[in-house]
Amino acid sequence: MSTTDPIPVSLAEIARIAGVGRAAVSNWRRRHDSFPARIGGTDVSPQFSLAEIERWLRDNGKLDSIGGRELLWPRFDALGSRDESGLAIAEAARRMHSPRARGSRTKLTAEADELAAEAAKLGRKEGARETFDFLLQRWLETHVRQLSTTPPPLAALMARIALGVRVDGSGEEAGEKLTVLDPACGTGHLAAAAVQEDAGSALSVLACERDPALAALASARLAFLTAGHDIRTEIATADALREDPFSGARVDIALCNPPFNERDWGYAELATDQRWTHGLPPRTEPELAWVQHLLAHLRPGGAAVVVLPPAVASRKAGRRIRGSLLRTGALRAVVALPPGSAQPHSVSLQLWVLRTAPDDPTAVPAAQDVLLVDATRFARTGTRESGPHWEPLRAFVLSALEALDRPDADLPDGAVRVPLIELLDDEVDVTPGRYASVTAEPSGRELAAAWREAVPVLTDLARRAERLSELRFSAGTPQTTTSVGDLVKAGALSLRSGQQTADGAAAPGRDSVPLLTVADLLTDGNPSGLVTAGSAPVIVEEGDVVVAGVVRAYRAWVHEGPPTALGPQLYALRVDSAKLNAYFLAGCLRAPSNGRQAGTHASSSSRVDIRRLQVLHLPLREQEAYAEVFRGLRDFETRLGAAEGLVRRLVSDVSDLLAAGGLGG
Repeated sequence: MSTTDPIPVSLAEIARIAGVGRAAVSNWRRRHDSFPARIGGTDVSPQFSLAEIERWLRDNGKLDSIGGRELLWPRFDALGSRDESGLAIAEAARRMHSPRARGSRTKLTAEADELAAEAAKLGRKEGARETFDFLLQRWLETHVRQLSTTPPPLAALMARIALGVRVDGSGEEAGEKLTVLDPACGTGHLAAAAVQEDAGSALSVLACERDPALAALASARLAFLTAGHDIRTEIATADALREDPFSGARVDIALCNPPFNERDWGYAELATDQRWTHGLPPRTEPELAWVQHLLAHLRPGGAAVVVLPPAVASRKAGRRIRGSLLRTGALRAVVALPPGSAQPHSVSLQLWVLRTAPDDPTAVPAAQDVLLVDATRFARTGTRESGPHWEPLRAFVLSALEALDRPDADLPDGAVRVPLIELLDDEVDVTPGRYASVTAEPSGRELAAAWREAVPVLTDLARRAERLSELRFSAGTPQTTTSVGDLVKAGALSLRSGQQTADGAAAPGRDSVPLLTVADLLTDGNPSGLVTAGSAPVIVEEGDVVVAGVVRAYRAWVHEGPPTALGPQLYALRVDSAKLNAYFLAGCLRAPSNGRQAGTHASSSSRVDIRRLQVLHLPLREQEAYAEVFRGLRDFETRLGAAEGLVRRLVSDVSDLLAAGGLGG
């Protein structure tokens, strides 16, 4: 993009800059003739000039409490190149640390260099670390499809495991710093986690990354994190497998989230490498090359934790190396994570816990078994939140691994010690799910806790039912109604129809929004997909009324939560708040009789004519009274559904215990 071209921003970006919701920006655009005209995009997803938007917001007093970071980011984004913007952010961080720094360490365009200088100036004014973290997060969100990062909760768990599993003092010299290695560090999530989990200790951090932009950002991240602490960091830009920059170095702990399924990892040129003490990794098993690379760098008693795809635990090509890892005691534990723990999110990834033999053979028991931990039950389902239930997952995994060197210690449900003799068969399969099963029966404590949870829920339902039972209905003259179509003509609301999206699916990121479909309504009611905002013809925002226009899934509700795209047969109604109450409208529309009258009645797949739906014709003040009751009724229904699920689980658990003869005297 030329420096003279206007920098485009979307409605969502304008909302971030002004610190308001997207609906507010849409209202400004409709109400103010002076609002800048769009310079690109489409009617559904327009784009505007950043300079014109900034000027308009300032002239209208809408930037008083907003910092300059939101205004700065679109300019970084407009640089176009992922590497250019990443290196510019890293250079800005360097100048924040050293205000007198002149000249860039990396070759940047004049535009990127100028932008780095402006970001550094802003950082010194608004907070250097906060400004860098903001720009880094936006950069990661923008390029999420091109990057694979380790989520902070997973990085923290891996660091804590490694620190807990290593044999303290083994192989260390007096006064020597604890050394950490990450040979494929990306933007430094794992190295940062090691620093944070071992806060207060003297550390030496070695990290390597072959992508120059990622390496520069990792260096900037660690510089902020280690400032003022006795921590030495060294970030190398190299391919750790082909050109190991730390060859010969020995470390206490190693953490790694290596690239998966890379066939071109150096199989031919590294065939005689001394790191392959457990065997030359097959060309199709690059992950086992990373495992041996980590082991080659560990001191005696050192520990490594590596993220691997589940196939590595069972693929036929790698069974010889897996067998050697087991026989030598290098592979100490395997943890199966819930889907969604890291990219790729649809896969149940694994953590392999590795350790070298300590100098003192009596420091830990000789390896006679392997600890296999199945933590997949901590997956998050039926919710819009991403990732697993991190807190109970972390507690469960750490609890299981505490027993690693204590053969007589009890293990939590879902963890099991498997003797090496059982694993060293023709398959050498170390998949936790094959050996670690979770007991379905709850403990007495868990059952008592479930009953304690159920009692207040049912009591609350009883109170709400009593209040609703006090409603009185008159049998007087029928109220006048009007149709949705007439309300649209009168300008009291607008009606938009959801459509099939152009791109089908998207990765999580800055420009992606959840996609709700009729199929979702027939399951758990939560959006099951993501689409880019620009490809979604209809996006509902908080306060909009959504109607499902098909008989089998007919319902209406006021949307709450983030902007959401609508698929086919879903409709968005946006009310004029001076004429209609959204909750009143949704309450009238969701009446089953209303849907039946407006439907074709041919089958359960019949469509509902949204424009024929009827709404009471009432003044706004009277609408509010109805809206309050409608909301109470909807809330009662929602709580009833949650209570039903809780009670069903309780009945099922108690029935199983009774059927097993578990009734006490």
